[in-house]
Amino acid sequence: MNTTTYAAPDRPAASRQSFEVEPLTCSIGAELSGVDLAEVSRDEALFAELKALLLRYKVVFFRDQDITRAEHVALAQRFGQLEDHPVVGSDPDHPGLVRIYKDLDSPPERFENAYHCDATWRVNPPMGSVLRCVEGPEVGGDTMWVNMALAYEQLPDEVKTKIAGLRARHSIEATFGARMPITERLALKERFPDAEHPVVRTHPETGEKVLFVNSFTTHLTNFHTAENVRTGIDYAPGAGELLRYLTSRASIPEHQVRWRWTRNSFAIWDNRSTQHYAVQDYWPAVRKMERAGIVGDRPF
Repeated sequence: MNTTTYAAPDRPAASRQSFEVEPLTCSIGAELSGVDLAEVSRDEALFAELKALLLRYKVVFFRDQDITRAEHVALAQRFGQLEDHPVVGSDPDHPGLVRIYKDLDSPPERFENAYHCDATWRVNPPMGSVLRCVEGPEVGGDTMWVNMALAYEQLPDEVKTKIAGLRARHSIEATFGARMPITERLALKERFPDAEHPVVRTHPETGEKVLFVNSFTTHLTNFHTAENVRTGIDYAPGAGELLRYLTSRASIPEHQVRWRWTRNSFAIWDNRSTQHYAVQDYWPAVRKMERAGIVGDRPF
Protein backbone atom coordinates (compact mmCIF):
# COMPACT_ATOMS: atom_id res chain seq x y z
CA MET A 1 0.00 0.00 0.00
CA ASN A 2 1.43 3.37 -1.00
CA THR A 3 1.14 5.63 2.03
CA THR A 4 2.75 8.89 3.02
CA THR A 5 3.29 10.17 6.57
CA TYR A 6 2.30 13.79 7.04
CA ALA A 7 3.65 15.00 10.40
CA ALA A 8 2.93 18.09 12.46
CA PRO A 9 6.11 20.19 12.05
CA ASP A 10 5.77 22.24 15.27
CA ARG A 11 5.08 19.45 17.78
CA PRO A 12 7.63 17.99 20.20
CA ALA A 13 8.87 14.62 18.94
CA ALA A 14 7.51 12.77 21.96
CA SER A 15 3.93 13.93 21.36
CA ARG A 16 3.93 14.23 17.58
CA GLN A 17 0.91 12.85 15.73
CA SER A 18 0.77 12.40 11.99
CA PHE A 19 -1.64 11.61 9.25
CA GLU A 20 -0.95 8.56 7.15
CA VAL A 21 -2.01 9.47 3.63
CA GLU A 22 -3.04 6.96 0.98
CA PRO A 23 -3.97 8.57 -2.35
CA LEU A 24 -6.90 6.72 -3.88
CA THR A 25 -6.63 7.83 -7.52
CA CYS A 26 -4.22 9.83 -9.65
CA SER A 27 -6.57 12.80 -9.79
CA ILE A 28 -8.59 13.13 -6.57
CA GLY A 29 -9.07 11.73 -3.09
CA ALA A 30 -6.99 10.30 -0.26
CA GLU A 31 -7.73 8.12 2.75
CA LEU A 32 -6.25 9.51 5.97
CA SER A 33 -5.52 7.49 9.08
CA GLY A 34 -3.48 7.59 12.26
CA VAL A 35 -5.27 10.58 13.82
CA ASP A 36 -8.60 10.74 15.64
CA LEU A 37 -11.04 13.31 14.24
CA ALA A 38 -12.16 14.22 17.75
CA GLU A 39 -8.58 15.36 18.41
CA VAL A 40 -8.52 17.30 15.14
CA SER A 41 -11.65 19.16 16.27
CA ARG A 42 -9.70 20.44 19.31
CA ASP A 43 -6.19 20.89 17.91
CA GLU A 44 -5.27 23.89 15.78
CA ALA A 45 -2.09 22.39 14.30
CA LEU A 46 -3.75 19.10 13.36
CA PHE A 47 -6.61 20.99 11.76
CA ALA A 48 -4.16 23.08 9.72
CA GLU A 49 -2.62 19.84 8.39
CA LEU A 50 -6.05 18.46 7.57
CA LYS A 51 -7.00 21.60 5.68
CA ALA A 52 -3.76 21.52 3.66
CA LEU A 53 -4.44 17.90 2.69
CA LEU A 54 -8.02 18.77 1.78
CA LEU A 55 -6.87 21.54 -0.56
CA ARG A 56 -4.40 19.12 -2.15
CA TYR A 57 -6.69 16.08 -2.59
CA LYS A 58 -10.09 17.88 -2.68
CA VAL A 59 -11.81 15.08 -0.75
CA VAL A 60 -10.34 13.12 2.16
CA PHE A 61 -11.72 10.01 3.85
CA PHE A 62 -11.51 8.41 7.27
CA ARG A 63 -12.70 5.07 8.69
CA ASP A 64 -13.66 3.94 12.19
CA GLN A 65 -14.16 7.40 13.67
CA ASP A 66 -16.48 6.82 16.62
CA ILE A 67 -16.87 10.44 17.63
CA THR A 68 -19.85 12.27 19.10
CA ARG A 69 -22.24 14.50 17.16
CA ALA A 70 -20.87 17.46 19.13
CA GLU A 71 -17.35 16.60 17.97
CA HIS A 72 -18.59 16.22 14.39
CA VAL A 73 -20.08 19.72 14.57
CA ALA A 74 -16.97 21.14 16.26
CA LEU A 75 -14.75 19.72 13.52
CA ALA A 76 -16.89 21.25 10.77
CA GLN A 77 -17.02 24.60 12.61
CA ARG A 78 -13.22 24.76 12.40
CA PHE A 79 -13.75 25.50 8.69
CA GLY A 80 -16.43 28.14 9.31
CA GLN A 81 -20.05 28.78 10.19
CA LEU A 82 -22.47 25.91 9.53
CA GLU A 83 -25.60 26.26 7.39
CA ASP A 84 -29.00 24.65 7.59
CA HIS A 85 -30.99 23.17 4.71
CA PRO A 86 -34.50 24.39 3.81
CA VAL A 87 -35.75 20.93 2.78
CA VAL A 88 -33.70 18.33 4.69
CA GLY A 89 -34.09 18.38 8.49
CA SER A 90 -31.30 19.02 11.02
CA ASP A 91 -30.56 17.19 14.25
CA PRO A 92 -32.64 19.03 16.88
CA ASP A 93 -29.77 19.14 19.38
CA HIS A 94 -27.07 20.10 16.88
CA PRO A 95 -28.17 22.84 14.46
CA GLY A 96 -26.38 22.54 11.14
CA LEU A 97 -26.02 18.77 11.37
CA VAL A 98 -28.33 17.63 8.58
CA ARG A 99 -29.87 14.16 8.73
CA ILE A 100 -29.97 12.35 5.39
CA TYR A 101 -31.83 9.22 6.46
CA LYS A 102 -33.09 6.67 3.93
CA ASP A 103 -34.90 3.79 5.60
CA LEU A 104 -37.66 1.33 4.73
CA ASP A 105 -40.31 4.02 5.23
CA SER A 106 -38.56 6.58 3.02
CA PRO A 107 -37.19 5.20 -0.25
CA PRO A 108 -34.46 7.30 -1.89
CA GLU A 109 -35.57 10.48 -3.63
CA ARG A 110 -33.87 11.17 -6.91
CA PHE A 111 -31.86 14.21 -5.88
CA GLU A 112 -28.53 12.80 -4.79
CA ASN A 113 -27.94 10.49 -7.75
CA ALA A 114 -26.89 13.30 -10.03
CA TYR A 115 -23.53 15.02 -10.32
CA HIS A 116 -23.81 18.16 -8.24
CA CYS A 117 -22.12 20.67 -5.98
CA ASP A 118 -24.13 21.16 -2.83
CA ALA A 119 -26.54 24.10 -2.82
CA THR A 120 -25.21 26.11 -5.74
CA TRP A 121 -28.71 27.60 -5.76
CA ARG A 122 -27.43 29.76 -2.88
CA VAL A 123 -25.77 33.10 -3.60
CA ASN A 124 -22.95 31.81 -1.39
CA PRO A 125 -22.75 28.04 -1.95
CA PRO A 126 -21.16 25.90 0.78
CA MET A 127 -17.39 25.87 1.14
CA GLY A 128 -17.51 22.16 1.89
CA SER A 129 -19.00 19.43 4.05
CA VAL A 130 -18.14 16.86 6.70
CA LEU A 131 -20.25 13.73 6.10
CA ARG A 132 -20.55 10.68 8.35
CA CYS A 133 -22.05 7.26 7.70
CA VAL A 134 -24.24 6.38 10.68
CA GLU A 135 -25.66 3.22 9.13
CA GLY A 136 -25.14 1.85 5.64
CA PRO A 137 -26.15 -1.08 3.46
CA GLU A 138 -23.98 -4.18 3.30
CA VAL A 139 -23.60 -3.61 -0.45
CA GLY A 140 -24.15 -0.45 -2.48
CA GLY A 141 -24.72 3.15 -1.51
CA ASP A 142 -21.26 4.37 -2.55
CA THR A 143 -20.54 8.03 -3.28
CA MET A 144 -18.36 9.38 -6.10
CA TRP A 145 -16.50 12.69 -6.14
CA VAL A 146 -15.17 14.52 -9.19
CA ASN A 147 -12.23 16.89 -9.60
CA MET A 148 -13.81 19.81 -11.45
CA ALA A 149 -10.53 21.73 -11.66
CA LEU A 150 -9.16 18.85 -13.72
CA ALA A 151 -12.40 18.78 -15.70
CA TYR A 152 -11.79 22.42 -16.63
CA GLU A 153 -8.08 21.92 -17.28
CA GLN A 154 -8.78 19.16 -19.81
CA LEU A 155 -11.33 21.13 -21.84
CA PRO A 156 -10.25 22.00 -25.39
CA ASP A 157 -8.75 25.47 -25.64
CA GLU A 158 -11.54 26.67 -27.94
CA VAL A 159 -14.14 25.68 -25.34
CA LYS A 160 -12.22 27.49 -22.59
CA THR A 161 -12.23 30.60 -24.75
CA LYS A 162 -15.96 30.28 -25.46
CA ILE A 163 -16.99 29.93 -21.81
CA ALA A 164 -14.52 32.39 -20.28
CA GLY A 165 -17.11 35.08 -19.59
CA LEU A 166 -20.27 33.01 -19.42
CA ARG A 167 -22.60 32.91 -16.42
CA ALA A 168 -25.37 30.49 -15.48
CA ARG A 169 -28.45 30.21 -13.26
CA HIS A 170 -28.80 27.64 -10.46
CA SER A 171 -32.23 26.78 -9.06
CA ILE A 172 -33.72 25.12 -6.01
CA GLU A 173 -37.20 25.59 -7.51
CA ALA A 174 -36.42 23.34 -10.50
CA THR A 175 -34.86 20.62 -8.30
CA PHE A 176 -36.07 20.25 -4.72
CA GLY A 177 -39.10 22.40 -5.51
CA ALA A 178 -40.27 20.37 -8.51
CA ARG A 179 -42.14 17.81 -6.38
CA MET A 180 -43.92 20.45 -4.28
CA PRO A 181 -47.41 21.86 -4.84
CA ILE A 182 -47.15 25.07 -6.82
CA THR A 183 -47.81 27.37 -3.86
CA GLU A 184 -45.02 25.75 -1.84
CA ARG A 185 -42.70 25.72 -4.83
CA LEU A 186 -43.20 29.43 -5.48
CA ALA A 187 -42.71 30.21 -1.79
CA LEU A 188 -39.44 28.27 -1.88
CA LYS A 189 -38.30 30.25 -4.92
CA GLU A 190 -39.23 33.52 -3.21
CA ARG A 191 -37.10 32.50 -0.24
CA PHE A 192 -34.23 31.32 -2.45
CA PRO A 193 -34.34 33.12 -5.82
CA ASP A 194 -32.22 31.57 -8.57
CA ALA A 195 -28.55 32.33 -8.05
CA GLU A 196 -26.25 33.33 -10.91
CA HIS A 197 -22.64 32.16 -10.91
CA PRO A 198 -19.73 32.16 -13.36
CA VAL A 199 -19.46 29.03 -15.48
CA VAL A 200 -15.77 28.98 -14.54
CA ARG A 201 -15.03 30.01 -10.98
CA THR A 202 -11.66 30.72 -9.37
CA HIS A 203 -10.89 28.79 -6.20
CA PRO A 204 -10.30 31.46 -3.53
CA GLU A 205 -7.46 29.56 -1.81
CA THR A 206 -5.65 27.65 -4.55
CA GLY A 207 -6.30 29.97 -7.50
CA GLU A 208 -7.39 27.01 -9.66
CA LYS A 209 -9.96 27.50 -12.40
CA VAL A 210 -12.96 25.24 -11.77
CA LEU A 211 -15.80 24.22 -14.09
CA PHE A 212 -18.82 25.30 -12.04
CA VAL A 213 -22.00 23.95 -13.64
CA ASN A 214 -23.94 20.96 -12.32
CA SER A 215 -27.41 19.44 -12.00
CA PHE A 216 -28.73 22.56 -10.23
CA THR A 217 -27.80 24.66 -13.29
CA THR A 218 -30.80 25.48 -15.48
CA HIS A 219 -29.41 27.71 -18.24
CA LEU A 220 -26.69 30.05 -19.41
CA THR A 221 -27.71 33.67 -18.86
CA ASN A 222 -25.46 35.66 -21.21
CA PHE A 223 -24.97 33.34 -24.18
CA HIS A 224 -27.32 35.19 -26.55
CA THR A 225 -24.82 37.71 -28.00
CA ALA A 226 -23.79 38.62 -31.51
CA GLU A 227 -20.67 36.46 -31.16
CA ASN A 228 -22.68 33.30 -30.41
CA VAL A 229 -26.02 33.80 -32.13
CA ARG A 230 -26.35 34.63 -35.82
CA THR A 231 -30.15 34.34 -35.80
CA GLY A 232 -32.57 33.86 -32.93
CA ILE A 233 -32.99 30.18 -33.69
CA ASP A 234 -29.32 29.57 -32.84
CA TYR A 235 -29.88 30.44 -29.19
CA ALA A 236 -31.96 27.55 -27.82
CA PRO A 237 -29.96 24.61 -29.19
CA GLY A 238 -26.61 26.37 -28.95
CA ALA A 239 -26.83 27.33 -25.28
CA GLY A 240 -28.49 24.07 -24.24
CA GLU A 241 -26.02 21.87 -26.08
CA LEU A 242 -23.07 23.76 -24.61
CA LEU A 243 -24.45 23.43 -21.08
CA ARG A 244 -25.10 19.71 -21.55
CA TYR A 245 -21.56 19.23 -22.82
CA LEU A 246 -20.10 21.08 -19.83
CA THR A 247 -22.17 19.23 -17.23
CA SER A 248 -21.23 15.90 -18.84
CA ARG A 249 -17.57 16.50 -17.95
CA ALA A 250 -18.32 15.37 -14.40
CA SER A 251 -19.06 11.83 -15.59
CA ILE A 252 -15.53 11.10 -16.87
CA PRO A 253 -14.08 8.25 -14.74
CA GLU A 254 -10.52 9.61 -14.88
CA HIS A 255 -11.74 12.67 -12.95
CA GLN A 256 -13.38 10.63 -10.17
CA VAL A 257 -12.88 8.71 -6.94
CA ARG A 258 -15.44 6.27 -5.51
CA TRP A 259 -15.84 5.64 -1.77
CA ARG A 260 -17.49 2.64 -0.16
CA TRP A 261 -19.10 3.61 3.11
CA THR A 262 -18.80 1.72 6.38
CA ARG A 263 -20.21 2.66 9.76
CA ASN A 264 -18.43 5.69 11.26
CA SER A 265 -16.53 6.44 8.07
CA PHE A 266 -16.23 10.12 7.12
CA ALA A 267 -15.73 12.16 3.98
CA ILE A 268 -14.65 15.80 4.03
CA TRP A 269 -14.77 17.58 0.70
CA ASP A 270 -14.15 20.94 -0.88
CA ASN A 271 -17.45 21.91 -2.50
CA ARG A 272 -15.75 24.70 -4.45
CA SER A 273 -13.69 22.35 -6.61
CA THR A 274 -15.65 19.09 -6.68
CA GLN A 275 -18.95 17.52 -7.55
CA HIS A 276 -20.35 14.33 -6.08
CA TYR A 277 -22.90 11.63 -6.90
CA ALA A 278 -24.57 9.36 -4.32
CA VAL A 279 -25.26 6.01 -5.97
CA GLN A 280 -28.81 4.92 -5.11
CA ASP A 281 -28.51 1.21 -5.79
CA TYR A 282 -29.24 -0.04 -2.29
CA TRP A 283 -32.95 0.39 -1.45
CA PRO A 284 -34.73 -1.25 0.38
CA ALA A 285 -31.60 -1.38 2.55
CA VAL A 286 -31.10 1.41 5.08
CA ARG A 287 -28.63 4.26 4.58
CA LYS A 288 -28.33 6.96 7.24
CA MET A 289 -25.88 9.83 6.86
CA GLU A 290 -25.24 13.03 8.84
CA ARG A 291 -23.71 16.05 7.17
CA ALA A 292 -22.39 19.35 8.43
CA GLY A 293 -22.23 21.90 5.60
CA ILE A 294 -19.95 24.94 5.91
CA VAL A 295 -21.01 28.38 4.69
CA GLY A 296 -18.96 29.49 1.70
CA ASP A 297 -18.22 32.63 -0.26
CA ARG A 298 -19.67 34.07 -3.44
CA PRO A 299 -18.06 32.45 -6.52
CA PHE A 300 -16.01 34.72 -8.78
